[in-house]
Amino acid sequence: MDVVIRNANLADGRSGVDIAIAQGRIAAIAPALAVTAGREIDACGDLVSAPFVDAHFHMDATLSYGLPRVNASGTLLEGIALWGELKPELSQQALVERALQYCDWAVARGLLAIRSHVDVCDDRLLAVEALLEVKRRVAPYLDLQLVAFPQDGLLRSPTAFANLQRAIAMGVDVVGGIPHFERTMADGAESVRLLCEFAAEQGLRVDMHCDESDDPLSRHIETLAYHSNRLGLHGRVTGSHLTSMHSMDNYYVSKLLPLIREGGVAAIANPLINITLQGRHDTYPKRRGMTRVPEMLAAGIDVAFGHDCVMDPWYSLGSGDMLEVAHMGLHVAQMTGQDAMRACYTAVTDTPARILGLDGYGVAVGCHADLVLLDAADPVEAIRLRAARRLVMRRGVIVAESPPAHASLHLPGRPGCVDFRLGR
Repeated sequence: MDVVIRNANLADGRSGVDIAIAQGRIAAIAPALAVTAGREIDACGDLVSAPFVDAHFHMDATLSYGLPRVNASGTLLEGIALWGELKPELSQQALVERALQYCDWAVARGLLAIRSHVDVCDDRLLAVEALLEVKRRVAPYLDLQLVAFPQDGLLRSPTAFANLQRAIAMGVDVVGGIPHFERTMADGAESVRLLCEFAAEQGLRVDMHCDESDDPLSRHIETLAYHSNRLGLHGRVTGSHLTSMHSMDNYYVSKLLPLIREGGVAAIANPLINITLQGRHDTYPKRRGMTRVPEMLAAGIDVAFGHDCVMDPWYSLGSGDMLEVAHMGLHVAQMTGQDAMRACYTAVTDTPARILGLDGYGVAVGCHADLVLLDAADPVEAIRLRAARRLVMRRGVIVAESPPAHASLHLPGRPGCVDFRLGR
């Protein structure tokens, strides 16, 4: 064996197991494996997990905060306007540099797979070219999946559909859309039809920004589920955001959830951004701004959490930490039961990996040895502490290491030094 990790806890509840790794894959998992390896790592009863996966991000905009100016209102619409001002000033080199810097942040946080939407409404397709180059360069250590995203609206922007088709021909992976940003509800529905039919013809996945609105009558997810079912796209279609669902009446939602399940459509909530950008027209009480995560999970719908933005025109915070995303999702969705908290961990690991169609993902024999050793005993503790990533492994090779969170206290009235791992 190349590596063996001893005395690890796993997210499924197993404890005290060893993980043997050979040729970049997991070769064996069992207690007290009688194997030798070139390197042995003692997990000390900490959690070994499959890596984090971000199913919804905008890497073309990341780390551009303050360009060309700060979003003074902090609203979605001002962010969109700011991005429109910034696009003509973008350079491919700057896009590549910012994206690569973010990928470094991601790997250090154990985030080894990202689905990023890339704006195709710039006729130069500058961002597309830049992120395809980034995808090539990070491939040895991070899976980057790109979505052709007509951010100004497929029908609202005259060249958007042609640009989207060009982007797909250049190597972009997924068909995107934004039906609620079209001029009319009818145009939004038509854009969903056109994009789903194009994806079906090309054998591609679909991931649409869908109903990112407080308007309960924004119901494009219904149309997306219908076309997914009509075209046989089950398991290849995702609706991202779906925030209008938090404002819909319960009777309509009781009809909608089975339709989403029937269409094999997955959902991605973006807790940090949804709670920040939605409900801006409310006084009090203010709506939470996130879709109905527990209800969708109960209906058998795959639900993942995405980071969406880090230091860009829409969000001035963030660090690439998917445990922060899960932490916010847990609170906003009031998912504080033990099973619910574990579901929030799954929403930033296994479920988004399934949505992206990642091959060989997981902690099982035969899977890629892509692993994260966390300074926590289990998924709930990992979320609570936003646990340090003791090490991050890609194909059996350590690509990042961090020390456990540790403090030394020198307290009046208490002799000596008190040393402890933070929160444990």
